[in-house]
Amino acid sequence: MERIYAPWRHSYIEDEKPKGCVFCHISKHLDDEKLQVIFHDELCYVVMNKYPYSPGHIMVIPHFHTDCIEELSDDMWQRMSLRVKQGVKLLKDVMPCEGVNIGMNLGEIAGAGIAQHVHYHLLPRWRGDTNFITTLGETRVFPVDFEGIYYKLKEKASNYFI
Repeated sequence: MERIYAPWRHSYIEDEKPKGCVFCHISKHLDDEKLQVIFHDELCYVVMNKYPYSPGHIMVIPHFHTDCIEELSDDMWQRMSLRVKQGVKLLKDVMPCEGVNIGMNLGEIAGAGIAQHVHYHLLPRWRGDTNFITTLGETRVFPVDFEGIYYKLKEKASNYFI
């Protein structure tokens, strides 16, 4: 049997988990490099996904805690939409990816991993980015250093998030 090792993910298991909502925790600690916030303003922030579906998987999250988009102010909703648009441009230019999936799962039954706080997902995609190991082995193999991607995106973020 072949084995695939990902020792960099071990810290996710060992690290102390925040109490309460993880997104509210990040919102209160925006300058903590370990949390990998790429950009923030007064209404929302852009952060790397700790459990990415693809390299460069980022999220746009409001500072306001809610599980209902209808509770977001129009200004907050519009700002998040702007940050999604800017994030897509960042991913296309910096990664560079051939496409981007944008999604929001509202509620646990809709597939939200963190259902208590709304958030957008932006997933960079490339032709052929899934293969036999994904399909047959239900395993993803990423040929990149995720921390390196974070620094690459963060370095360029000020050119995109205006």
